[in-house]
Amino acid sequence: MENSFKSSIFNPEKDKPLTWFFKQKDRLSDLHPDMSDTMINIKILRKCGGELEHAIKSRCGEPCLTEDYVISMEDIITRTIIVKTWTKMPMESKIISNVPREYRKPEKPVLKCHKCGSTSHLANT
Repeated sequence: MENSFKSSIFNPEKDKPLTWFFKQKDRLSDLHPDMSDTMINIKILRKCGGELEHAIKSRCGEPCLTEDYVISMEDIITRTIIVKTWTKMPMESKIISNVPREYRKPEKPVLKCHKCGSTSHLANT
């Protein structure tokens, strides 16, 4: 049971905060029946990961109830981008400007070497 607690790290894509948190709490209370609820909550929060752990501690503070930790954990996961994965935008959604050409910034000229005319380098003199 101790190995299952150590190996279980919260993954927001596959774990639900409520079930994961209480499963970890049950495991720890079975392993250490004399441990206080505050210490159990702190040990569980360490299994969440850096940014998520910091966000939960910032919202709740240290001496907090288990329910408050779970509620703030669910709130952070659903409302912030800490745990969201970024997807690439398709190339077809290229933005086309509706500004007329006379009001646009002029395009930068292509710099060429004045000796050979190549765009890969510039001459020093």
